[in-house]
Amino acid sequence: MKRNDSIIQTKRLYLRELTLNDAYAVYKHFSDSQVTRYMDIEPCKSLAEAEEIISFHIQDTGCRYGLFLHDSSQLIGTCGYHCWRHEPTISKAELGFDLSPQYWGKGLMQEGLLHMIRIGFDVMKLDVIEATTDVANTRSQRLLKRLGFTATGIQADGLLHFALYTPSKNINKGVES
Repeated sequence: MKRNDSIIQTKRLYLRELTLNDAYAVYKHFSDSQVTRYMDIEPCKSLAEAEEIISFHIQDTGCRYGLFLHDSSQLIGTCGYHCWRHEPTISKAELGFDLSPQYWGKGLMQEGLLHMIRIGFDVMKLDVIEATTDVANTRSQRLLKRLGFTATGIQADGLLHFALYTPSKNINKGVES
């Protein structure tokens, strides 16, 4: 995906794509084991690992935005798309997100993801936005359901799969990805 230098403003946050200049903030964020608990990464152990995380997202076919508080410019989480696939009849990507524990339950991730969903459908022209969560991650499951996602089953790797379909397309929701 083409890099986007724009900043998304919400009521309490601003979102912008991560750059290598964010490496220290990303290191602090991802070194928290509560942040990475349900992710497929171990907690960050060095600044170099944080740079690798950022570089992966810069080189990937998706995008990763940092969530920053308006009042302090502190990185409190990330969200974005990866695994963006254009197939002959459908375009889809997987939405991922994480948030520092001290901000859980305040509606901040929902605020940010509402804008990411709009980008997915309106800018990226996705037909389906997918998400996966650990079956034990009930907070993320509730958030996805509040955002309109539907649980579609447990994948072979034991992750619970969710999908959100664009309102402008008639897509067979029973088709497996």
